[in-house]
Amino acid sequence: MHLLLHRTYFKEGTNGALFYKGHFLGFVIELPWLDNKRIISCIPEGVYTLKPRFSEKFKHHLQVENVPNRNLILIHPANDAKLELEGCLAPVTNLIGIGKGLYSRPLFQKIIALCYQAFDRKETITLTIKS
Repeated sequence: MHLLLHRTYFKEGTNGALFYKGHFLGFVIELPWLDNKRIISCIPEGVYTLKPRFSEKFKHHLQVENVPNRNLILIHPANDAKLELEGCLAPVTNLIGIGKGLYSRPLFQKIIALCYQAFDRKETITLTIKS
């Protein structure tokens, strides 16, 4: 399974559009690009493997593997990148500003359903990030 994230960079944050099989799924909000600095920057463009992860805070969610010089980069619900993210990616149904959106949880649940079905089929899931 392959997901594609097209990003647009702004000083205040990063907005993206997420696609699966050429179909638009929704938007993604992230922190601004600040040279891949931990906690304050989005991750570099590239191709990453997604793995299932569980925590008490986010329950079932996704971890982005092999991010250069970073660890524990997650895909989880959030509606304001600056207030709720530390380098992670958050799907949102609607964009309301740079790094801000609405209705993160419904889109997140849709992505989780797609990905966990692929995990059940023993498929590798990749995420390509580009501008």
